[in-house]
Amino acid sequence: MAKPKREEGFPLAELRQLAELAQAFGLAELEVSRGETRIRIRREVARAELPVAPLLPSAPAAPVQQLPQAGADLVTIEAPMVGTFYRAPSPGADPYVKEGDIIKEGQVLCIIEAMKLMNEIESKVHGRIAKILVENAQPVEYGQPLFLVEPRP
Repeated sequence: MAKPKREEGFPLAELRQLAELAQAFGLAELEVSRGETRIRIRREVARAELPVAPLLPSAPAAPVQQLPQAGADLVTIEAPMVGTFYRAPSPGADPYVKEGDIIKEGQVLCIIEAMKLMNEIESKVHGRIAKILVENAQPVEYGQPLFLVEPRP
């Protein structure tokens, strides 16, 4: 007698547990894959809820970065969480975007790794990447500017 095929996916109870886990750790987004099924849980997180990372007294202050001037107002895309910034999906891969690239709303710009989870950061505007403000594999703070985008219609 053949074994019944086990369905791949996520039962409702497991989805609830994942949502509770995301809330307990203050995550804005959690993505999990199982077989062909992939789920992403997102929630709005008020700035007041996020823990502030303590600054070490011995850490030197980051230099003030001069932002490029462009004819149009630039849109800043900020880090939605604390983590490690990656420009590409894997170490040997091409970066998601380069300065000068035209991007679409919803396009993945980078990854921020937080607690061993890879979070894809998507563009909220259509435009051109004017400046990438963070080096690959560098830690980022919540709200830290990552990209400057020259919006386009």
